[in-house]
Amino acid sequence: MRRAVTTAVVMLACASIVLAAGVKKYGKDLTLKETTKISAIYANPDAFNGKRVKVQGPIVDVCSERGCWIAIGSDQEFQTLRFKVDDGVIVFPMEIKGMTASVEGVLAVTTLSVADQIEQGEHMAKEKKTTFDPKTVKGPKTSIMIKGEGAEVF
Repeated sequence: MRRAVTTAVVMLACASIVLAAGVKKYGKDLTLKETTKISAIYANPDAFNGKRVKVQGPIVDVCSERGCWIAIGSDQEFQTLRFKVDDGVIVFPMEIKGMTASVEGVLAVTTLSVADQIEQGEHMAKEKKTTFDPKTVKGPKTSIMIKGEGAEVF
């Protein structure tokens, strides 16, 4: 009986190590227990502005130039949230696209002017090697992103 219990404990410890090895950590350790839905942030962004949040979802895009941001898909269609870090602080590899991320940082809600959107659109087009039409910008736009501190990808 004692041998069976010891064997079970060893097997459980090994399984925990194998599962933990499947999680890649970037930046600081995650500290928040509660995960906020991205759809809840979209529904009331001002309520989260300046607050530390943890969100989770599929990685739908990765910065191809410096690996300085990832876009995380929401629980609702057509919603994504950008998790941005200062260049070089964390470098996300392209191959994590399609995986799941749990990320933590401070939410920032800003209003982008037409000029800011055009500048951002041109930068993104250059980064993705596509084109951008400034005529698609129709007026100011609310931008929601997380100033990233830590991430776990699995």
